[in-house]
Amino acid sequence: MKIVEKIKLNPNATIKDALQIIDSGSMKIALVLDEKNKLLGTVSDGDIRRALLNGLTITDPISTIIQNNPVVCNNNDSKETILKIALEKKIYQIPIVDSNGALIGISEIDELLSPTEHNNKVVLMVGGLGSRLRPLTDNIPKPLLEVGNKPILEIIISNFAKCGFKKIILCVNYKSKMIEDYFGTGEYLGVEIQYVHETKRMGTAGGLSLLKEELNDPFFVMNGDLLTNINFEHMLNYHIENKSIATIGVKEYDFQVPYGVVQMQEQRVMKIVEKPMHKFFISAGIYILNSQALEIIPCDTFYDMPSLFEALLSQNKVVSSFPIREYWMDIGKISDYEQANDEYSNYFKESE
Repeated sequence: MKIVEKIKLNPNATIKDALQIIDSGSMKIALVLDEKNKLLGTVSDGDIRRALLNGLTITDPISTIIQNNPVVCNNNDSKETILKIALEKKIYQIPIVDSNGALIGISEIDELLSPTEHNNKVVLMVGGLGSRLRPLTDNIPKPLLEVGNKPILEIIISNFAKCGFKKIILCVNYKSKMIEDYFGTGEYLGVEIQYVHETKRMGTAGGLSLLKEELNDPFFVMNGDLLTNINFEHMLNYHIENKSIATIGVKEYDFQVPYGVVQMQEQRVMKIVEKPMHKFFISAGIYILNSQALEIIPCDTFYDMPSLFEALLSQNKVVSSFPIREYWMDIGKISDYEQANDEYSNYFKESE
């Protein structure tokens, strides 16, 4: 049983407080307790992400998202009983309480303390020309440009491996030999790398048509020019929990209009809003797809991911969004590349 001092919250805490607890350790949960140490509820990573999608902010109180009836076990329950309940409920940790509901500790499922090796494959789209990064990409493909002290693609693969995803497929085209020579089989990174050669431009989803026999379990698709430190295991669990055929990672993007905006009804001025802020969720270039989604993709032709999602939505399939609150950078321009290098040490450990 684990000590829970570091994951305790009082009922007046904010979502930000819960985030700090969840992000600071291996436990993916915060426990809400009253002054007598009675368990009032739990807050998970998934609860927070759903709250952000619904318009809440990190300054809102946890009372708006707390799970008031968490799964618990009694301190007299055997290990076998706790394990059985955890597997049935598909949860990582179970709070342990006494007969009065007071918290004693928390039991974690041993095999989930460190990332389990998953069979789910990761498809990385790394065949682009990197035109907007010229002249940096005149002699080297964009995925091999270094951020910190490592190529972008190596950082991506290493982050997937740390989350237990070690079956990597690289869809290559531009200067593919340089990528293959650098990564080889992937053995030095502790992964298995397979290469798929696109002989023409196929878009962000077209290359998947070449892999229909390879992809059975839910699989990741990610652009090879993204730098992020999200927990991919969290995203997969989120996808499964929502029973989705496809999940798209989304990042909040906001911009401020630098002028006063005049709201009118015909010729009459109704209101003037000074420099309003607009917020949107944008596609982050990270996806999870079930194999059934591949049936929509046309064979061996150009096809983009937005077209795939539009087709799935038109068929009333369950498509979910996974809000990314962690670090994320789309390295599309030289200014993005420079910013990524400046920020790298703040978000990634030197050992990574």
